[in-house]
Amino acid sequence: MSEIAAWHAGEEEYLQAVEEVVRAVITVEKADAQYTAARVLRRLAEPDRVIAFRVEWADDKGEIRLNRGWRVQHSNLMGPYKGGLRFHPSVTRSILKFLAFEQTFKNSLTDLPLGGGKGGSDFDPSGHSDAEIMRFCQAFMGELVRYIGPSRDVPAGDIGVGTREIGYLAAAYKRATGEAEGAITGKALCIGGSELRVEATGYGLVYFVCAMLARAGEEIEGKRVAISGKGNVARHAARKAMQLGATVVSLSDSSGLIAAEDGLSVEALDWITARADAGQSVDTPPKRVGFEYLPGKKPWQIECDIALPCATQNELDADDARALVEGGCRFVAEGANMPLTNKAAAVLLKAGVLHAPGKASNAGGVVVSALEMRQNAAFRSMPAEEVDGLLRDIMVGIHRLICEEANRGTAKSTAEVDYVRGANIAAYRRLARAVVDHGLI
Repeated sequence: MSEIAAWHAGEEEYLQAVEEVVRAVITVEKADAQYTAARVLRRLAEPDRVIAFRVEWADDKGEIRLNRGWRVQHSNLMGPYKGGLRFHPSVTRSILKFLAFEQTFKNSLTDLPLGGGKGGSDFDPSGHSDAEIMRFCQAFMGELVRYIGPSRDVPAGDIGVGTREIGYLAAAYKRATGEAEGAITGKALCIGGSELRVEATGYGLVYFVCAMLARAGEEIEGKRVAISGKGNVARHAARKAMQLGATVVSLSDSSGLIAAEDGLSVEALDWITARADAGQSVDTPPKRVGFEYLPGKKPWQIECDIALPCATQNELDADDARALVEGGCRFVAEGANMPLTNKAAAVLLKAGVLHAPGKASNAGGVVVSALEMRQNAAFRSMPAEEVDGLLRDIMVGIHRLICEEANRGTAKSTAEVDYVRGANIAAYRRLARAVVDHGLI
């Protein structure tokens, strides 16, 4: 880590993500002569390339605006680079590098032929007109287009990049290349998108949790579920959990907590969804929706059986983890990427709380993105039921792989699975084999 830290000085999010993996797999690498000789970990800790560019665009007043854009192509060992684009003021090189690193490991767990990448800009779509967002997307793709393609690098959406933005980006790609091909996923159905792509990460998260519960001899029906965030992942995780009989006691946003001690109703979730999609606040709910909004609060103080952090990186700290333990939480699965600090993860591990990392539990989005790529390449569409079945099967398969790795060579019971260690090692083994098989180019 000292060498890696020197090469990536000041990039704290990236170093945090790399160190988690290194701590889990260093003994695996040292126990294998081929992996040690190939310096697998050191090579995986360096992205193939980081592309940075300026984005120039005009606002509605005709004034020139400037933003920064990046694409981190971390690894194409397993297939073309694959990962989302994030438009948000918090986007930095370090955050995109950490996301691309995580994506590489996440994609390897799916057993689909996908590499890992991530990109985005410090542009904030909120507060801008549709015309301004369209012009920004066209300018962004004008720079990105030379680096992507269906067998090279296939971006998707992320925070700030939804179906609208993907449509603008896809159109700009077609205009620049003259090719109507699957070079970007997350598209609307009418332009080659897949059923359930919007729902995929949230649904997949719940399917993974159901697999965790089943291994422990339990089911989700009747469980109290605390969720953070109110974006696509949080809302669709809440909806799927409610469909399966769980009681969802919270959502949240950056300003406060949506608390429903007796559980959110479908009407309440629909109201939150409509307000969020319209860019409106949820801090003054009507009495009929049956929840209260608590400014400055987090979901982790509410008693729950299951916690699903779905907002952003490092949102849940050690104090939050202790509150979850005291409140009876026994399962934590990450809907966001790296939402727990290292200290929070240590608290959960010590307390025996089963904790699934995002590279496993939130892989549903990339799974359905891969299914969209498959549909585009085959010039066919799959019905929602088929997509949902494949999504569930792949998430259950990821869970099975992790449990097998976590308990390899041990006599541990099903209740003692270290999901973080199992996910990191299982992903590492697949990537390490690819490094060795590729040789030195």
